Amino acid sequence: MYARTASAAALLGAAALLLPAPVTRAAGPVARPEGPSVIAHRGASAYAPENTLAAVDLADRMGFDWVENDVQRTKDGELVVVHDDSLARTTDVEKRFPGRSPWKIKDFTAAEIATLDAGSWFGPKFAGARVPTLRQYVNRVERNHQKLLLEIKKPELYPGIEKDTLRVLRRAGWLNLHHVKHRLVIQSFGADSVKAVHEQRPDITTGFLGAPPVAELPKYARFTDQINPPHTSLTAAYTAAVHRLKGAHGRQLKVNTWTVNTAADAARVDDFGVDGIITNHPDIVRDAVGD
Repeated sequence: MYARTASAAALLGAAALLLPAPVTRAAGPVARPEGPSVIAHRGASAYAPENTLAAVDLADRMGFDWVENDVQRTKDGELVVVHDDSLARTTDVEKRFPGRSPWKIKDFTAAEIATLDAGSWFGPKFAGARVPTLRQYVNRVERNHQKLLLEIKKPELYPGIEKDTLRVLRRAGWLNLHHVKHRLVIQSFGADSVKAVHEQRPDITTGFLGAPPVAELPKYARFTDQINPPHTSLTAAYTAAVHRLKGAHGRQLKVNTWTVNTAADAARVDDFGVDGIITNHPDIVRDAVGD
């Protein structure tokens, strides 16, 4: 759930990891017998280019089991790990293919995307990092003995992407009992996408990204196991309302909140009793909520 061995300060240098002053915690009990899981958002994305294998590996070296990623589909049907539906922000696609604005993933083949530099925008030492395919990504997560919170991104752009995602996971060995029970969650902002995953593989743990009205939570609980809202609008009352319900697998609905990047915000949502905290700065969150 938390760090396994390595010290983040030893990896990145103490100067890079100076934290704010200790945070005053609110009084009162939280809902969980244990603290929240700390989930490295797009890998350790504060310190390495997001959604790359470098970010996955850094999260591993920092000692974090859970990583989160984003999955989209290329023109020729390959699943790749990128957050935006355009390649412009996180690759050199504008330089490599100047005449193909707005550089949408769905308009490029996997072979074209494989030629792009997905690291230089973040820093010179990451020059040459590539956009990984989903298969490459899960193979690296497997090698590192990590766990995966997989987001199906913008499913409305990619009809049938749920089936494609499950096919890649199955071929990579990620749909056996152990992975499904202990190492995999699939989430999306699209309720229909979450439903599709649940219908095709009812054994998989699923999450809905967003904060449905409390009155509608029972409807979501029929097909999901997690309600994962932004931390900026989260309250203790909403967390408690989610926890009062059982999800699709008959267990208490969980709350993973995003994207929490300061010690103060981490302490605040921890006091709400959240089950997981998704963060670009997993070291800061870990130190704030305790190990």
